[in-house]
Parts: sequence; structure tokens; C-alpha cells
Amino acid sequence: MGLTTSEPSLPGGVLAIDAGNSKTDVAIVTADGSVLGTARGAGFHPPDVGVARAVAGLAPLVALAAHEAGLPLDERPLVTQVSACLANADFPVEEQQLEVALHGYGWGSRTRVANDTFAILRAGAVEPRGVAVVCGAGINCVGMLPDGRTARFPAIGRISGDWGGGGHLAEEALWWAARAEDGRGEPTALAAALPAHFGLGSMYALIEALHLKEVAASRKHELAPLLFQVAAEGDAVAARIVARQAEEVVALATVALDRLGLLAEEAVVVLGGGVLAARHPLLMDGIVHRLTAAAPKAVPQVVTAPPVLGAALLGLDHVAAPAQAHARLREHYAVDVNQLTEN
Repeated sequence: MGLTTSEPSLPGGVLAIDAGNSKTDVAIVTADGSVLGTARGAGFHPPDVGVARAVAGLAPLVALAAHEAGLPLDERPLVTQVSACLANADFPVEEQQLEVALHGYGWGSRTRVANDTFAILRAGAVEPRGVAVVCGAGINCVGMLPDGRTARFPAIGRISGDWGGGGHLAEEALWWAARAEDGRGEPTALAAALPAHFGLGSMYALIEALHLKEVAASRKHELAPLLFQVAAEGDAVAARIVARQAEEVVALATVALDRLGLLAEEAVVVLGGGVLAARHPLLMDGIVHRLTAAAPKAVPQVVTAPPVLGAALLGLDHVAAPAQAHARLREHYAVDVNQLTEN
């Protein structure tokens, strides 16, 4: 959308915002890639509190970063480009609403909002070209080309065809474990391992504890690493769940590559989020094997850099900053660009 206003206090500068479900990072970056100020705050939830209140919650963080950068907050705009990668901006209409609200604060001469998965992609790609799959609590995928074309999915759960991420893995593990204990399903070591994680003696006890909220539902995410452990020990049921996760990751990546005309070309496939960043061997081997078969020239790359780096790099892209600026910014966040194409 690219809304614009007048000349900034920091010409060519970027206000980068990465606002996820659990935390928000802000950075003020100069045109040469130097980081002048940063701030961190809580998660970003416009569906729960509304667009206006969610964006207002960013203002104290911008003020902290501006103070650290030595910028006068009472003089607007602060920078040339606001580059905000935001959770829950799943549809273009939501990006537009958030962009208008953000631009209203006058922090930048121009404002651009994108889904937060684009920050992961840009953090892991040497140029704005490639695909990213993110598996955290859920799963999402985006792709981009230097000419501005993108590929994306709604990624809002089962109604948009999604399966995967820590939440789905935990639910699958619980489902199979429950059926194994009562005889409806095949045996699996998950039936003993899952309740034992919470100090309980059976799946029945764990089901009851979850139902009565004696074990908080939010703790189910703790079961995903346990699933990978059980799978690595040779459990057939757990291994099938992990295999399905690999299939979903590759399905998203190959469809996005195809939409962008990159399926037969060398292109990075950035893998991010807690589930993928953990580099579980069974999952990673499954992804690499399937991706090699579907897109032989794709280069899978796990990225662990903070997503705010990606938001800032996107901002530098928008102000046409030189390559040296991108390199300086990556150096600040300790990202070796030469490692980005290594598996």
C-alpha cells in the first residue's frame, strides 16, 4: 500500500517492527544498516483487542527505541520507512487496515505492513527471493520475488486447509495415545510418555486433568518435543506423525515455489519457528528428502535469526539501501550471510 507523508528526522532510516503472538521487537536502523535503538514488548493480538488498541500498544516501544536512538519523538516523521511484519495480518485487507492505523502515528514517511512470516523469509534469504515455511504453534508459508510478487496462504487453521505446527503435533499425539490406551488404536509408546511428562500414570488421568483444567491447555505445546523423542526411539505411530509434518512443510513450500515460477530454479526455502528451528533429525531428514524429490534445486535453510532482522531488511529494500547496509545489519544480529545456503 505504501502510504507516505513528509521528510523524516532520520533520512533513509527504517523503523522495523516484528510483532508476533508472544513478543514484539522494534528496531530503528539507519540507511547504512546501523542499529540505533531497540525495544521489546508483549505480543500483538488485533483479533482480541481490535486494530486501534493493538497498534496503540506499539507506541511505547517505538518511544523507547527512539529515545535510545536519540530521535525527537515529538518531531514526525522519525524515519523514511516503517517496515512492520505483524502477526494476525493474514489477509491483504488486514494488512491494509493495520497499515492505515500505523501510518496514522506519523512515525515514517512511508509505511508498509506484511504478515510476520515475511520477516522470517527475509531474515533467511540473501535477497528478497524465495519461500519460507514457519512452524511454531501453527504453520504458515509465504514466498516473494524481487519484483514484489508474493505467494501466501490464509493460514488460519483447519478452515483454510492447514495442518502442522506444535499445536497440531500435540493434538495428534494425544489422539493416538488415547486410542492406544483404550484399545481403539494401535499400541504406541506415546500412551505412557505423554502422561508421564505431567507426572500422571495414564492417558485417562491426563485426559481428565486437561478437561478439568488441572493441566492448563497451554501446556500441550510441551508435548511436541516429546513426540519427536518417541519417534526417534522407533515408535511407528510417532514416526508417522512426524512424517506427516514433513509432508505438510514440503507441500506448502513446493506450491509456493510453483506459484512464483521457482520450482525448477535454485531458490532458498527458509525453515523457521520453534518446531523447525529445533532441527529434529527425523523431521529435517524427511523434509530434505521430500523437498529434493519435488524441487531438486531448492536450498533448505533453517534460520534462527530474530525476525526483526527480516523486517529491517525489508525496510532497507524499500529505501534501496546498498548491499553494504544489509551486510552491516546482518552483522549486528550475528548472521553470517555465507551460511545461508548451507543445510
